[in-house]
Amino acid sequence: MQNSATRIQTTHAGSLPRTPELIAANEAREFSDDGFTLKRTAEFDALLTAAVIDLVQRQKDAGITVPGDGEYGKAMSNPDDYGAWWTYSFQRTGGLQLTDFNPLFTEPVRSSPGHVRLTSFVDRRDWTRFADAYQDPTSGISVGKNATGFPSATGPIRYTGQAAVASDIANLKAGLDAADLTEGFLTALSPGSASRIGNEYYATEEEFIWAWADVLREEYTAIIDAGLILQIDDPSIAENWDQINPEPSIEDYQAFTRIRVEALNHALRGLPEDRIRFHLCWGSWHGPHTTDIELKHIVDLMLEIKAGAYSFEAANARHEHEWQVWEDVTLPDGKLILPGVISHATNVVEHPELVAERIERFASVVGRENVIASSDCGLGGRVYPSIAAAKLEALGAGARIASQRLF
Repeated sequence: MQNSATRIQTTHAGSLPRTPELIAANEAREFSDDGFTLKRTAEFDALLTAAVIDLVQRQKDAGITVPGDGEYGKAMSNPDDYGAWWTYSFQRTGGLQLTDFNPLFTEPVRSSPGHVRLTSFVDRRDWTRFADAYQDPTSGISVGKNATGFPSATGPIRYTGQAAVASDIANLKAGLDAADLTEGFLTALSPGSASRIGNEYYATEEEFIWAWADVLREEYTAIIDAGLILQIDDPSIAENWDQINPEPSIEDYQAFTRIRVEALNHALRGLPEDRIRFHLCWGSWHGPHTTDIELKHIVDLMLEIKAGAYSFEAANARHEHEWQVWEDVTLPDGKLILPGVISHATNVVEHPELVAERIERFASVVGRENVIASSDCGLGGRVYPSIAAAKLEALGAGARIASQRLF
């Protein structure tokens, strides 16, 4: 994984807006008999490859030095849908069946000291506090539309996504070759986030999480063996806090989260840390986020994860101040941080000078060579495509300004 030894490198958190043609092609795809796996055709695959090649070049033109495939290979059939980062895993896992389970609308679940459990999405504390806004279609708060139905595990789960991940790999490598770039990344889900679907087979939640670790390891290994950078997407580390009702103690939440960290590390065992980056966010939906846990309470847990780089939100109004956490936390030797310096949470395009200032803050506390400038979270489904493109250009321009000042 390249660092910023000679200039500030740039990347983003994964999802980018799909083209109208790709969205239309996804909408036209048929589901398999299971109700949540989308069928592929030669025509669709050719369109997808061409779209990724074009996207990688557009990222390079914007000044992004470590591009991704925009998660184009993960189904998104609606421009407002940003759930493909999670729901794609349903289509790559055996042992699942479409059931009545829906994490949005299950019955509320109450936790108690020493017994922390997740409640339904609509019962999370931010949503209940601002229920009037979340229920008002004119409020501007949107949780998107589900790309597929929500399945449950009804038998032993196993990885079935070999062809899909091979396609993702081939498409990104084709894009990198065409753009004359050497490094790119693909995203994959974490066990802790994947396990938030229904479970009708495994005896305990912990057993289910560890089963997901064995399933997802195959995807992780495929990406790394292909010579690409693996990004683990795991909003559950931070986002789960808001989905526990009533609010737990910090100690109980840390214990609840450590199981998810240990399962992820099990899935990553033996894989080269310098080819792995970890993405943490607070769910990133367009809402108030007043019940987000503070970074200082989970940063040490994040650093326990066996990765070479850590991506996190640092540009939006709820978390920008937390750059100061790194004044008190020692970044381990050889590790990198990928702070968000552009936000998915606003249509306002950041000025390059502001982007540069944000980069320089982090450089001042962890060292310029250890900072890769990124986005808070995925831009796909969050902001309009032309605005997302302008934000990436601002990111590239800001990194050039910061590089001139820092080197």
